[in-house]
Amino acid sequence: MTDSLNREALELCVKLAREALEAGDAPFGSVLVSGTGKILQHDRNRTVTGAKGDMRPDATLHPEFTLAHWAMLNLDAEERARASVYTSGEHCAMCSAAHAYCGLGPIVYITSTAQYSRWMDEAGVKQGKVLRDLAINDVAPGIQVQGPIEGLDEQVKALHVERWSRRG
Repeated sequence: MTDSLNREALELCVKLAREALEAGDAPFGSVLVSGTGKILQHDRNRTVTGAKGDMRPDATLHPEFTLAHWAMLNLDAEERARASVYTSGEHCAMCSAAHAYCGLGPIVYITSTAQYSRWMDEAGVKQGKVLRDLAINDVAPGIQVQGPIEGLDEQVKALHVERWSRRG
């Protein structure tokens, strides 16, 4: 999978994470890529700002979850199996389960759950946990994963640090 990394999709993940931060959401962005390398769909985190145009908070509006839902509605089983999700941060348990249930293919994440947890500790950020911090394969062991992506992970970390510094 290393040789087939889609640089455009990875860079778009960072751009979408930045857009999420600027809109008031946590900085996460994801891209759905076809088996032939075409970007099919993308989204950013909207858990604070709500669905496009809605402006109501919704804890399920993780970009990975919305892409899995889009794929279920728009791709057949074979297309989903060949599609990859590129994402700024490793899927949470909810998104890992949605990805597996939809039969999507590999996941490439820029930053891991372990990195994110470590950065929060370093920044002194306390967060009430609804779910345990699990790696994708702890939830969905059959999914091929790759990450973190060196270099881009530091860009994503900077976005999270900026978010936490805004909290005061």
